[in-house]
Amino acid sequence: MGGAPGGAGSRAGCAARTRAARTRRMNDAAPPAVTHRRPILVTGGAGFIGCNLADRLASDGHDVLVFDALTRAGVEGNLRWLRQRHPQRVTSVIADIRDGDALAKAAGECSAVFHLAAQVAVTTSLTDPQEDFSINLQATVQLLEALRRNGGQVPLVFASTNKVYGDLADVALEKHEDAWLPRDATLRSSGIAEDRSLEFHTPYGCSKGAADQYVLDFARSFGLPAAVLRMSCIYGQRQMGTEDQGWVAHFLIRALHGEPISIFGDGCQVRDVLDVGDAVGAYIATWRRIDSVRGRAFNLGGGPDNAISLRQLIARIEALTGERVVTRHESWRAGDQRYFVSDTRLATEALDLPPPRPWRDGVADLATWLRAHGRAREAA
Repeated sequence: MGGAPGGAGSRAGCAARTRAARTRRMNDAAPPAVTHRRPILVTGGAGFIGCNLADRLASDGHDVLVFDALTRAGVEGNLRWLRQRHPQRVTSVIADIRDGDALAKAAGECSAVFHLAAQVAVTTSLTDPQEDFSINLQATVQLLEALRRNGGQVPLVFASTNKVYGDLADVALEKHEDAWLPRDATLRSSGIAEDRSLEFHTPYGCSKGAADQYVLDFARSFGLPAAVLRMSCIYGQRQMGTEDQGWVAHFLIRALHGEPISIFGDGCQVRDVLDVGDAVGAYIATWRRIDSVRGRAFNLGGGPDNAISLRQLIARIEALTGERVVTRHESWRAGDQRYFVSDTRLATEALDLPPPRPWRDGVADLATWLRAHGRAREAA
């Protein structure tokens, strides 16, 4: 299947050179002009993707305001890491994203917003749909309204999800060894595109999907410079994966700790995975090109070349550790997609993105990082 990166050394070298050239172009592109120096607001900025994004922005010379409630295990350590690395660049507001006054104040002080704060687990949304709604949808509308009332000129990039496309039950699949793949050859080679009809399943899918649409409509109705990134599976350093969210890191953490891994379904479900460094690059590219991409939604993932099944990841972990991974099979979970791979062509062209990092390399580096930082035991 498409998950195994192939090609000879010359092909890999060409891809690396292409990545480097595009990265230089992304870094050279000027950000939207602001009248005076204001920080960039990152909601959920102590989370996995948020702290990596805040670190990149601060490293590039931007002041960053992290807005986070610090409720998720491990995120206090992420914020402490950011402050140690960028004591003059990173400030923080410790508040719930549903605190309208605190959110409006932060929005009124910033030059751009990356909105990543969210309730992130399907399972949690099924347990408490009201809280899922208030965090993911109500707070997003509050943020949009705060930006609109302040003149509607501050760019916003919103973190959406591939769950807006539903469970894709209508996509005909067939099993190839240890992976479900579309029968349609074109879909298999390219993935799910942005013109796919939206279909919200589970409260999480509804709350994130509705927020996704509100962001796009505020761009359409009020001219807000806003865009949406519908993320597939992002993995990388500083991810505290759990059984409910962050499965790549979760599998590694469990394996490194010698603990069994629960597999919901048959383990042949396929996702495209993307290294967090590539995801951060896409967020920054969206912001830098907001004038040309406002009001648009892009699928963000590793694409067909980084598509893997759960079983294939486990095989890679066993090769890295030299140990057999013990698995336990559970029933399928609500709304789970047997197959989702992002068609990344639209995002790659519009945002001038480099080729993503091969998943085998990224997973190996994450395993090394988890061992070095003790996260294997801390987060298990």
